[in-house]
Amino acid sequence: MAACGTEGEDEKLYRTVEATSQTCQALGLSIPVGKDSLSMKTVWQDEGEQKSVVSPLSLIITAFAPVKDVRKTITPELQNVPDSALLLVDLGNGQARMGGSALGQVYNQMAGQAPDIEAGRLKAFYNAIQQLVTEDKLLAYHDRGDGGLFATLAEMAFAGRLGLDVDISVLTTSQADQNAAAARALFNEELGAVIQVNAADLAAVEALFAQAGIHIHRIATLAADEKIIIRNQSGILLEQTRAELQRAWQETSHAIQKLRDNPACADSEFALIGDNQRSALFADLTFDVNENIAAPFINSGKKPKIAVLREQGVNGQIEMAAAFTQAGFDAYDVHMSDLMSGRVNLDTFQMLAACGGFSYGDVLGAGEGWAKSILFHPALRDQFAAFFANPNTLTLGVCNGCQMVSNLADIIPGTAAWPKFKRNESEQFEARLTMVNVTRSPSLILNEMQGASLPVIVSHGEGRADFALKGGQVPADLAIALQYVDGLNQVTQTYPLNPNGSPQGIAGVTTADGRVTIMMPHPERVFRAAQMSWKPEDWTEQSGWARLFGGARKALG
Repeated sequence: MAACGTEGEDEKLYRTVEATSQTCQALGLSIPVGKDSLSMKTVWQDEGEQKSVVSPLSLIITAFAPVKDVRKTITPELQNVPDSALLLVDLGNGQARMGGSALGQVYNQMAGQAPDIEAGRLKAFYNAIQQLVTEDKLLAYHDRGDGGLFATLAEMAFAGRLGLDVDISVLTTSQADQNAAAARALFNEELGAVIQVNAADLAAVEALFAQAGIHIHRIATLAADEKIIIRNQSGILLEQTRAELQRAWQETSHAIQKLRDNPACADSEFALIGDNQRSALFADLTFDVNENIAAPFINSGKKPKIAVLREQGVNGQIEMAAAFTQAGFDAYDVHMSDLMSGRVNLDTFQMLAACGGFSYGDVLGAGEGWAKSILFHPALRDQFAAFFANPNTLTLGVCNGCQMVSNLADIIPGTAAWPKFKRNESEQFEARLTMVNVTRSPSLILNEMQGASLPVIVSHGEGRADFALKGGQVPADLAIALQYVDGLNQVTQTYPLNPNGSPQGIAGVTTADGRVTIMMPHPERVFRAAQMSWKPEDWTEQSGWARLFGGARKALG
C-alpha cells in the first residue's frame, strides 16, 4: 500500500518490492497473488486551504504451506513438566531494536531502528525447529515478534495456566542502565521464539542451534503457585500471579466485549480467569477410547446406508461422512434438491444425518427455512414423516441440522417436549471447545457413552434451548441427551462453559424411543484425536466421540 507520485514514496515502494523479492528468493518462496493500492494519499479543501494526508507505505504478507502431519503441532501452551526449561531463540543476534515496537507506540515514541530480517538465519531457524518437531523435542513454542519477550512468556503462561521464573540477566549483563536494558530485552520485537524443552533434551537442542549459528539462551523455568517472576542481576523486576497479569491483558477486550455483547456474559467470562477448577478441560470416560465397538459389524461386510443431508449453506457434510464411513456406514451425499427432484428417496436409507453449517446463511432463522422447505412440500413432508415413523431407522441432527430437525417435531414421534433453538444468551456466535456430559437417556447412538464427560466443539449463534412454547419451563418428560458441564463435572449455566445459556445446560435431546437425537455440539469435527485442540495424552488415533458413530453402527446391527 503506497502513495505513488508523492515525493519519496516511489523509491520506498521500489526498495520494498526489491527487498521482498530478494528475501523470497533466498528462502525459496513464491508469491502466487498480490493486491495493491497505490493511491494512498487523500487531498481535500478546508476553508480554501488544501490539505492532504499520506498513508505510510505498508506491506502485509500472508503465508501458507502444506502440513504433512497435523499431529506434529506445537502450540504456545506451556506443559506442566517440572524438569523443563524455556529457551529464547534470538534471531536478532543480540540486538534489541525498538523502532515501531508496541511499547514505543504506547509511549508515542516511534523513532529508532526497527528490527530487520536476515534470510539465511531465518531459514536455518526454520530447519532447526522442523527437526526438533520431527524428533518430538519441543513441548511448547511461541514467536517473539508480536509484543516482545514479555508478551510471549505471559501468553504461554496464560495458555498453560502455569507460573514462570524468568531470569533475563544474560540479556542485560553488559548494559550500564539496567532498567533501560530490561525494557529493551522484554519488549523488543526482533524475530525469534521461546521454546519449552525437557531438561534431558537441552544439550541436544542447544547444540543444534549452535551448529546453525543461532543465539539461544536459557531464560526461564516453571514456577509454583502460578507466580510469574522476572528478574535480572539487579533483583526481581516483577512478581505477580498469572491471573493478575491475565486480567490486565484481558481488560481492554473485556471492556469492548461488555459494549458489544451481553455484559453479564462478558463479566462471567472475565471472572473465570482466576478459576482453574471450573474452567478446566478433562475427559472422564465410561468406556475404552481405543476400542472400536463397530469392528465386528465392519468385518461382517454389511454397511448400512446413511443419507448425509445438506442444504444450501450447510458445510459439515464432509466431516460427517468421514466419521460415519470410519464406523462402517455407506455414506451418501444427499442434497435437498436430490429429494425434491425425486432423484433420491429416504426409503433407501437406514440412517439420516442432518449436518451443521448455515442453511440459507441463517437468514431464514436457525434451521427454520430448511425445515419449512420440508413441511410446506407435501411429498417431502410425507417422505420424512415415513422415515421418522420407521422403527428401523436412526436420525442424528447436529448444529444447524439440530435446529432444522427440532422444527420437524410435528412429524417426529416422541418429541412433544422438545425445545426450539434461539439466539445465544451472549448475543454472539460462539465457537469454542467446551465440556459436555452424556446423560442417561434413551438415545440409541449415545447408549455406549452414557455417563461420560468429554470436550467437544461448539459453533453456533442460535443454540439456546428455548421452551417458551412449553410455558417457559423445561418439561419433566424431556429426554436430555447432553448437558454442558464445568471442570468439576457439574451441570452449568456459567458462560462460556455453557456457551448459549440453555437451561439445565441442555446441549442435546432425544426422542422417547431414542431413535432421533439432536445436539448443538459437533462430534463429527472431533471424532479423530488429531482434530482436537486439547485432548488427553492417551487419545492417540480416535477421540471419545468416535464411540457415538460406532454406537450408531452397533444400534443398527
